[in-house]
Amino acid sequence: MSIFSSIVSKIFGHHDSAAAADAGASQPAAAPAAPAPASTPTSTPAGSAAPKEPVDVEAVLTQMQASHGEQLNWRTSIVDLMKLLGLDSSLAARKELASELHYSGNTEDSAAMNIWLHKQVMQKLAENGGKVPDELK
Repeated sequence: MSIFSSIVSKIFGHHDSAAAADAGASQPAAAPAAPAPASTPTSTPAGSAAPKEPVDVEAVLTQMQASHGEQLNWRTSIVDLMKLLGLDSSLAARKELASELHYSGNTEDSAAMNIWLHKQVMQKLAENGGKVPDELK
């Protein structure tokens, strides 16, 4: 799995796990009932409508920060964002992420690369169904 895919999975999966718990609670009650086939199509559109709603990236990360022991500046730091998500934030990992996202700058200039990475990750999250405030893009 790519590093960016891991980022997406951690953020969108965090949101989806709450939605899945809600959906799971209603499905077992509907499954044993005799008209289960009739109720399944009714619940499927509702279930498929939820993932189409954009994931509030800022809210998910703020919630994760609230339960995290270390204060991290995930709003501006790619290193802190990766730490918050429980991912490797080493220079090697960030260079790999830069390669995945087609960074054309000098990877030896880690400050410039880190700024670019953070902006790019936020933009890509927005492109992939995330609701990201403009100040984070």
